[in-house]
Amino acid sequence: MFVDIAKISIKAGDGGNGAISFHREKYVTSGGPDGGDGGKGGNIVFKADSNLSTLSDFRYKRKYKAQNGEDGKSGRRFGKSAEDLIIRVPNGTVIKEEETGRIIADISSDESVVIARGGKGGWGNAHFATPTRQAPRFAKPGMPGEELNIQLELKLLADVGLVGYPNVGKSTLISVVSQAKPIIANYHFTTLSPVLGVVVIKDKGSFVMADIPGLIEGAAEGAGLGHEFLRHIERCRLLVHVVDVSGSEGRDPIDDFNSINNELKEFDEDIIKRPMIVVGNKCDLATPEQIEDFKCYINEKGYDFFPIIAPINYDIDPLLNKIYELLSKLPPIKKYQIDGIKLDNTSIGVDDEIKVTNNNGVYVVESKWLLRLINSINFDDYESLQYFQKVLIKRGVMDCLRKAGAKDGDIVSIYNMEFDFID
Repeated sequence: MFVDIAKISIKAGDGGNGAISFHREKYVTSGGPDGGDGGKGGNIVFKADSNLSTLSDFRYKRKYKAQNGEDGKSGRRFGKSAEDLIIRVPNGTVIKEEETGRIIADISSDESVVIARGGKGGWGNAHFATPTRQAPRFAKPGMPGEELNIQLELKLLADVGLVGYPNVGKSTLISVVSQAKPIIANYHFTTLSPVLGVVVIKDKGSFVMADIPGLIEGAAEGAGLGHEFLRHIERCRLLVHVVDVSGSEGRDPIDDFNSINNELKEFDEDIIKRPMIVVGNKCDLATPEQIEDFKCYINEKGYDFFPIIAPINYDIDPLLNKIYELLSKLPPIKKYQIDGIKLDNTSIGVDDEIKVTNNNGVYVVESKWLLRLINSINFDDYESLQYFQKVLIKRGVMDCLRKAGAKDGDIVSIYNMEFDFID
């Protein structure tokens, strides 16, 4: 089954916790703190795989989690960092944040892309030793890894897109000019998924052609199969519009041409502005007058016209040579601009909002990093408490309390820990 959209959740690994430990050895007095740092959590990495052609694997597994970093150990032994979790997707997959629709990455090259970063490992108590604080009894916990709900969208990487009504000969054309083997039959919607083929021009080079199925009137609003597959035209550098010039199914070729162009415009105005070649297929069923009238109309619109008979490879070479000539002058396949997203949460409090609420005279402070900080503090230890106070000042918590109206002696509550405010 061809699947080109999938929604999954990813979670990078959490960093390991720092260790609280003191060196103990016979005949060694006051060995000092020796707690090691925690290891870094594993990243979530996406990589293109040329052996994949759909996103069908993501229909059965929707949650991906990297391993956590190991906790630090005594003897200044650091925890082991976790390995990255590599997720393989088809070439041409665009990754979006599900909630906002922001583009996070375009996987259209061999380069691996980190989508969610693992949390940094926490510091062990050996990190906090100073000449005035020689026995710190606290350590930092590991930072949580990035967690995202994302949407994967496959947008085929093709130089040329074949568009047109069903049963006009698009599948026959791509089967004749490439090694692609689409299903071909004399009825509508024979092709139920996009088909890619590599077209080789002797002594010149090659290009990739895509047969886009299911375009009919109303495709941009969801009629037929077009609404599902129009996205695969977005990267194409050149459009080849195939028309049944004979009108063998009782439709007018000019109306067919205009109808499909209107659907492309409704879907994305930029697509219809791209270079287009018009191909008149089934010329063996058309009269010379039909072919000439359609050619005159197309030429007046400013498009090149090529009459062909696809099943017997009649006049195909001039068409292919023209396609190759135009492609040599066009820019490369479109790559989507990354909208940008915060991926690094390895520092406590960076970009985290501090919320202060006056609840009947008690100033309640909330922020995700504050919860992590409190879990790392030993409030029975004077030096640990001093460190906690310094962090509150450095991260702007005290300033936020002042702005909220807190005065000396007021009660401050931070995740069920209550303190007296001292300015």
